[in-house]
Amino acid sequence: MRVIPKKKNARDKPLSCVWLGDWNEQELCCRGYTSLAHCPEISAAVDIIASLIGSMTIHLMRNTPDGDVRIKDGLSRLIDIAPNRTMTRKTWMEWIVRTMFLGGDGNAICLPITSEGYLERIAPVPPSQVAFTESGLWDYYIYINGKRYAPEDLLHFKLKPDDSQPWRGRGVRVALRDIADNLKQAADTEKGFMSTKWKPSVIVKVDGLVDEFSSPAGRQKLLDSYIASGTAGEPWMIPAEQFSVEQIRPLTLNDLAIADTVKLNKATVASIVGVPAFVLGVGEYNRDEWNNFVSSRIMPIAEAIQQELTMKILIADDRYFRFNPRSLYNYDLRDLANIADEQYVRGIMTGNEARDWLGLTPREGLDSLIILENYIPLSMISDQKKLIQGGEADG
Repeated sequence: MRVIPKKKNARDKPLSCVWLGDWNEQELCCRGYTSLAHCPEISAAVDIIASLIGSMTIHLMRNTPDGDVRIKDGLSRLIDIAPNRTMTRKTWMEWIVRTMFLGGDGNAICLPITSEGYLERIAPVPPSQVAFTESGLWDYYIYINGKRYAPEDLLHFKLKPDDSQPWRGRGVRVALRDIADNLKQAADTEKGFMSTKWKPSVIVKVDGLVDEFSSPAGRQKLLDSYIASGTAGEPWMIPAEQFSVEQIRPLTLNDLAIADTVKLNKATVASIVGVPAFVLGVGEYNRDEWNNFVSSRIMPIAEAIQQELTMKILIADDRYFRFNPRSLYNYDLRDLANIADEQYVRGIMTGNEARDWLGLTPREGLDSLIILENYIPLSMISDQKKLIQGGEADG
């Protein structure tokens, strides 16, 4: 296989990482390099989004004159259940979302593999094996281990478009760099503070002219002679001219305002990534905020994924893929029951559709639409006696 060398371009390198600076050797300073994926708060926020998108079923839909209907066939099963032999839809979708946010710097590439004209499986491609090169003003190529592919031959999922190369995705690396720095520094400060030995609670002032004070052995002898005791609470007997004892309160993490700083940084991470702050332990749970998060953050990312699947996989113009987000919203069971009841008595839902809405199995005889207070089949609504002239007299 002929290997085509990659174009030397700084944009080809994944940038979803953070350099935390050159620090000195003090115990409370962090040193070295870490990636966004290794920052617990950032990783937790991304995991929430990835898990929710991976939990939604993917429906294959078809347009009809009476409305869109769901299709269940081999293709729908491959996309919704088993995209390849080693992954389920949930793990596949979680990989796509995490790669877009973290390792792929806004991009995730999957390779569709066909056999005799049929889609056999979809293989995810690690971002370390992927490179992008421009081709003219509007086009580009994707290289996988040196082999060139046209964009229409691959599934290219993008988090958000890059400013100078709209065909390419862009991650959140720049906005989160300083926040990841602060969180890493706070964690190292807390760890170093809790493990450092410089936390005396008692200071004993000793006359420097005392001979024993000149050596470690002598200082230990002074402690054993005057201060150390075998009984808890036993008073110390010390010479007033040579010793002075003071009790001090050691510095605590509250004095350093570590908790307030971490709380602020977590809220900032949540705002940038687009998750509610309470999922990172800041604030209290709010159902309305959660539902807004699903509709305003989860669904736009899912929309981009389903459009890429529709554009690259389907040939028929009347078919498309659609995520089903209903399971993600936080509904009260009473609200669901009220909705089902209202739709049932208005002839919009059948009894079995109402049961399915509540997660119940269907029952025989509940497949007809009913309406009004008489609970009669929709097809018999015009046969009511009160609607027939003279019907009251017949009664």
